[in-house]
Amino acid sequence: MGKKAIVIGSGFAGMSAASFMAKAGWQVTVIEKQSGPGGRARQLQAQGFTFDRGPSWYWMPDVFERYFACFGKEVQQYYQLHRLDPSYRIYREQGFSDVPADLYEFKKMLDQWEPGAAGRLDAFLQEAAFKYKTGMQKLVFKPGQSITEFLDPAVITGIFRLDIFSSIKKHIHKYFKHPHIRQMLEFPILFLGALPENTPALYSLMNYADIIGGTWYPQGGMYSIVQAMHQLAVSLGVQFHFNENVVRIELETSTAKRVITENNAWEADVVIGGADYHFIENQLLPASHRSYSEKYWEERLLAPSSLLYYVGLNKRLENIRHHMLFFDVPFDRHAQEIYTTKEWPANPLFYVCASSVTDNTVAPAGGENLFFLVPVAAGLTGDDEALRERYFNLILRRFEQHIGQSVAASIVFRQSFANSNFVQDYNSFKGNAYGLANTLRQTAILKPSCRSKKVPNLFYTGQLTVPGPGVPPSLISGEVVAHEVLKHYSAT
Repeated sequence: MGKKAIVIGSGFAGMSAASFMAKAGWQVTVIEKQSGPGGRARQLQAQGFTFDRGPSWYWMPDVFERYFACFGKEVQQYYQLHRLDPSYRIYREQGFSDVPADLYEFKKMLDQWEPGAAGRLDAFLQEAAFKYKTGMQKLVFKPGQSITEFLDPAVITGIFRLDIFSSIKKHIHKYFKHPHIRQMLEFPILFLGALPENTPALYSLMNYADIIGGTWYPQGGMYSIVQAMHQLAVSLGVQFHFNENVVRIELETSTAKRVITENNAWEADVVIGGADYHFIENQLLPASHRSYSEKYWEERLLAPSSLLYYVGLNKRLENIRHHMLFFDVPFDRHAQEIYTTKEWPANPLFYVCASSVTDNTVAPAGGENLFFLVPVAAGLTGDDEALRERYFNLILRRFEQHIGQSVAASIVFRQSFANSNFVQDYNSFKGNAYGLANTLRQTAILKPSCRSKKVPNLFYTGQLTVPGPGVPPSLISGEVVAHEVLKHYSAT
């Protein structure tokens, strides 16, 4: 029998790690608290509606292509992709803008706002392309175990072009003056969980992903990726056990020996934690074997949590888009409420996904599938039904005003999900939705280590370790940790 690896959690990172370990010949078991795979990317089905519970943006298609190619597969063997055009719509206080997928049309839009902006975009994208190539082909695959990993000629020679020590806000403002352009280019940084002024300019690679890579939709929703990864893992021999809540990791001479759930126990040569890092450290291990103190965790800057609503309508709406961003109120105040004062927002920005615009399988005939998201501070409490109702009514009124149509009377299904649900369902640290913010002080070797400092055969993958938050980084995180495991154990 080969060596045994236990993976806790079947999110994108957990399934990725499991598949790479199985490919290397290990006997892999995935233990999952929920009734099916996917973690935060689970699916909700009710009354003929199908909702993606979590991620809804498909960016960086090259990362997904690379992932499946590692196993001799192609994306189209599992799901079909459709590029969205326009990529998304941005609503402002007055009017809206559709962001075209075509680069020529995109440049025309910029030049209308700010003459000469199209030319400056070329220079901006040239820098962003370099960062994307270096970042997504080199930096994200570093396990963050030593500074020597970054003694790479391509990284060293391009260190100043990577703009690691400058902020993305400063970088964007150097090229563009018009507030619409600045706002549009700063928006993808919200996926990284920090303010533009606190995020390294390296992450203009996200603008390259947006403008050049494009916004895509996998037919059937993001859960199609979960199903594909699960199918691939099973074909490699990975065993999945659902409805198994892990209660502790049993140690033997400081080595993880067994993973214990409420009903079962599994022997392990290696344990890979794909569940919440903080939960595994603080709930499953004795205090003497935790790598980080509670003070350390309290000092981490977390990406936001999310107040989510899954809404089904019994009618179709006119002139809406698949992705809609509502930047119709001042961003600065909402940002302060998320990152500084850490309080429930007075009048938040929000996002709406209407996947039924693209996919007629996610809602009953003549119906509409809507997903509302309000970013809020991690660690907030009090998300009772009264608070959820108040926020839903607030954003629904604004949504109705902007699209010029009534919605409330046509709602036939509604369910909410907030901070307390993230804690309950995913053991999420402070109810965060995206992991650690990608600030300079929480990048690479400054993130929680993908290998335990106290338990030699315990490793971590996912959004609280390298490379960071997001679906593509999670796929990469699983590969990175699997390579670390194999490096340390395959020769023994």
